[in-house]
Amino acid sequence: MTESQINRTKRKYPQFLEPVFVSRAFRALWIGNTLSVLGSSITSIVLPVLVYSLSQSTVTMGLIMTAYMLPNVIILPFAGLIVDRMNRARLMQTADFIRCLLAFTTMGLGLAGQLTIHLLTFIAVIFGLMDGLFQPAFSAMRATVFVPEIRNSANALNQLSVQGMRLLGPAVGGFIIGMLSAPVGFGIDGITFLISFICLLFLTREGRMYKHVRPEKKVSFFRECFAGIDVIRKQTWLWVTIIAFSLINIFTTGVIAILIPWLINIHEKYPPYVYGIVMSGEAIGAAIAAFIFGMRKTWRFRGFIAYAGVGLSGFCLLLMPVASSEVLLIVLMIVEGFGMMTFGLIWETSLQEQVAPEAFGRVASLDMLGSFALLPAGFLFTGWFADIVGGIAAIMILGLSVVIAVFLILFVPGIRKFD
Repeated sequence: MTESQINRTKRKYPQFLEPVFVSRAFRALWIGNTLSVLGSSITSIVLPVLVYSLSQSTVTMGLIMTAYMLPNVIILPFAGLIVDRMNRARLMQTADFIRCLLAFTTMGLGLAGQLTIHLLTFIAVIFGLMDGLFQPAFSAMRATVFVPEIRNSANALNQLSVQGMRLLGPAVGGFIIGMLSAPVGFGIDGITFLISFICLLFLTREGRMYKHVRPEKKVSFFRECFAGIDVIRKQTWLWVTIIAFSLINIFTTGVIAILIPWLINIHEKYPPYVYGIVMSGEAIGAAIAAFIFGMRKTWRFRGFIAYAGVGLSGFCLLLMPVASSEVLLIVLMIVEGFGMMTFGLIWETSLQEQVAPEAFGRVASLDMLGSFALLPAGFLFTGWFADIVGGIAAIMILGLSVVIAVFLILFVPGIRKFD
């Protein structure tokens, strides 16, 4: 549906739900991604169970995760150019189809008792490679499908469904492990990839894709891969944020993935279910932020609001060690999730507005590279830092570092005045 058609029909539906009713392309992309996230959330629970049943080794689990993450990061600088040169829907279909085959293969081998760590490592490598191609293409596709008339609501609905599936997926994964077996979880994941593949067929037929136009002057492949840098450096909002979050992600992700579990399970000695409930609070806060963001077509003072959300998130992490009860921990994680999602939604919409379609894949891939490339080193740093200064001090210092970073970044006019 064109923007003019959306304008003629938009008064029939609430602003938040408008994309579902007025855009067939949005429905196809949204349904496919929602189910795919559900499958991936299930797999995130069953994979460790499967690995530990084969090896009983944390080192092996680390190897599997490295095998997945390394090709994902390596392909990102080149994935952007591939995304910008190819039909993005077909690229996503290819990635979904291959991931579907890998998921069903894993299930089959697991149920037959033929799955080995070596095979699982190989499967993880291909999965990582396909994810590294799929995610920039999906980001670029959103920029095409989420037209300005529905952009805020579309991004909000997309994130709301993602958070919902991340809440539901672990519960479904636990049920599958308890009632069936871990390999079946991969079969469910394969079904979701298949449905996503079918949904993407509608996007191809509707011709929603941007077609790459090759430059008249011959440019080297390597230079084209990093052409997104030229786009990013022209806009303060883009380059400052990408550089800033290469560090902020280390602080926040390290605390949430490594130190919060230690705080709840080891230091405070709460029952294991408390950790699950606390981490669910983050998704609840993110869902609330998505719902509020989608209620309005436009937001003013977006630069300040976005970084205020990040500062609020860092402040909540800072307070986690002094929380006096499980309820307070849950509330802090809800607010933390709310703050980070507020930033994420503003960042997503600003990219869709400011980056031209022909360069979006390369900019998105560089953004993801900045977010992911340093995370393995960040996890190592967080563990080392906590060992040196103590877990409580590490949480508070890293949380405070986020707050200070936001305070300093807001002194940059291009950030503070971004509207």
